[in-house]
Amino acid sequence: MRDLTPELAKTSRLAVFGGVYNNYLSLDATLAEAAEQGADQVICLGDLGGFGPFPDRSIERLRSAEVITIQGNYDDSVGNSLPDCQCGYSDPRDNHFARISYDYTLRNTNAENREWLRQLPAQAQANIWGLRLRFAHGSPRRVNEFLWESATPSPFIRRMLDETGTDVVFVTHTGLHWQRWLGDSQHHRGVVNVGAIGRPANNGDTRVWYALVDAPSEPGGTPEVTFRGVEYDYEKLAAEMRAEALPEEFVETILSGWWTTCLEILPAKERRISRY
Repeated sequence: MRDLTPELAKTSRLAVFGGVYNNYLSLDATLAEAAEQGADQVICLGDLGGFGPFPDRSIERLRSAEVITIQGNYDDSVGNSLPDCQCGYSDPRDNHFARISYDYTLRNTNAENREWLRQLPAQAQANIWGLRLRFAHGSPRRVNEFLWESATPSPFIRRMLDETGTDVVFVTHTGLHWQRWLGDSQHHRGVVNVGAIGRPANNGDTRVWYALVDAPSEPGGTPEVTFRGVEYDYEKLAAEMRAEALPEEFVETILSGWWTTCLEILPAKERRISRY
């Protein structure tokens, strides 16, 4: 567990994102947008590879910018040359496309960057703003756990926070952004899923999303979380994906804003808003 308290002690605004998925163009745009918004520190919650082209480009940008980075399941797999991405899919079609993107990412990530992925921390914590913050990829319980808005009830959140001695947990992995805060005397405690910057949020919008997190107005209060949509040159990315012979299903998602894969993992409520 990496302790970020010294690095974040003087921070009043954080930018937190995850799910880069080899989308170096959206990563560039997100880092620029976070800087424009005055973020003091930037944290990436992992899954740097998969889906898009040229994995080394995203990794090298994160390393160059010294972005605090948590290890996702994809990063653990690529770093250690594991047989698959540990994505947590059970559907054969989802696993088919996961295999294509994982094999491509593993094959095109150089040895130095694989070593860097290997040494990333699985989780991090920080005691700032009078709060105990936790940063994880899937959840504090499991790196590839999916925390969906419709399938993560408040009693579960309360128990997870209690068991980990945490006030606020920041996660990604699902690719969809949402937040929920406990009520009454627990109003300052909750979960923030920052979504993903590597592909759209399955809503017909080509933008990608990250979270801007402001310190509470008083110590121990509720942080203010704003989800920011980021525009980038998605048509250039789509052209590069085609040039790399990545599946047309992936390209269609980038161009349309609608998921064409990974649909079977969606709970019923999230699936109902999908085009496919």
